[in-house]
Amino acid sequence: MKPTGIITSAVLVGVASAALAHSGATGIVKERMDAMSAMGKAVKQVAPMMSGETGYDADTVRHAAETIGMHAGDAMTRLFPDGSAGMPSVAKDAIWNDWESFAGLAEELHRYAEGLALAADNAPASQSDTKSNTSAMMGGSDMMGANSMMGSGDMMADDTMGREELAEMPANAVFAKVSDTCSSCHTRFRAKVK
Repeated sequence: MKPTGIITSAVLVGVASAALAHSGATGIVKERMDAMSAMGKAVKQVAPMMSGETGYDADTVRHAAETIGMHAGDAMTRLFPDGSAGMPSVAKDAIWNDWESFAGLAEELHRYAEGLALAADNAPASQSDTKSNTSAMMGGSDMMGANSMMGSGDMMADDTMGREELAEMPANAVFAKVSDTCSSCHTRFRAKVK
């Protein structure tokens, strides 16, 4: 199977797993699961474009980036009040034990999503021109998440990169930053869905 097919399959499995996890969720837990699902669907929609599997459409990328941005940053952290852990939530206690890191990743995702919306009109670079390969773009074997690039020098070095700089990058390079951030957050703060 081609790497892009593996990525698409991993995204589909992750979305299906998330749907199963939603059964029984209510209140703030359901709200955040719905927000995460919306972001996962947005990633699933553009991932094949970013890997060259399907044709590139700037408007679709921009819309997906706006969807991700709408649920990131403060909008995300508001969905994780104290006392909202436990089943059916897949949020780890690490969120509340290391709130600063969690909130930082939520804000980083917001910044990268805004950057992707701005970079949507930029043609994707060929895969050999970007630092991330297609499997790293999706965080490996789980939807945006089981095997991340958390702690990689590239991601940590980019934490001061502004929206204007992101806007000048190829869209798939910014998308890789979005998905790397999702992977890092899921690895540290999301329990695996069985």
